[in-house]
Amino acid sequence: MTNFRELRRETVYSGRAFAVERVTFILPDDRERTYDLVDHRGSVTVIPLDAGGRILFVTQYRLGAGAALLELPAGVNDGEDPAECAAREIREETGMAAGKLQLLGSFYLAPGYSNEYMHIFLATDLHPEPLAADDDEFLTVSAIPAAEALAMARRGEIHDGKTLAALFLAETHLLPGSQSTQN
Repeated sequence: MTNFRELRRETVYSGRAFAVERVTFILPDDRERTYDLVDHRGSVTVIPLDAGGRILFVTQYRLGAGAALLELPAGVNDGEDPAECAAREIREETGMAAGKLQLLGSFYLAPGYSNEYMHIFLATDLHPEPLAADDDEFLTVSAIPAAEALAMARRGEIHDGKTLAALFLAETHLLPGSQSTQN
């Protein structure tokens, strides 16, 4: 499937977290087609697991949903190594720092129209070490037992895709006896 040939690329919008490009290709059947691409710097999602087996979540208003969503702490990579970004984001959003960060996986968030590549980290050995939050973030932090968070995801009570993906990537780390992802 590498018979797509790029003809041209034009940035039509550039913002704080991403740009939008119009990209024109010659398709494998020799037709010309133009696509819109959200050019994103990359991102992280962090699963902060405290010593009591609870996951720290944030609730924040999301424009795309038109509502406040329960999510795992996450953020845009500001040119850092993904682990550095994760360490910064957890401190900004929850006030806690991780003694240990473990990369669980990485994936494209919406490859049909974006090149955003997200890294998922499990954060453990938490201790207070807050950083100032972004001035446009108004977050509420809550601690939910890991088993309950996974049950909420299965019941359709969590509506954020990155949070769902991260929880299921982490399931065997969150519930050590779990076999659902080890088969």
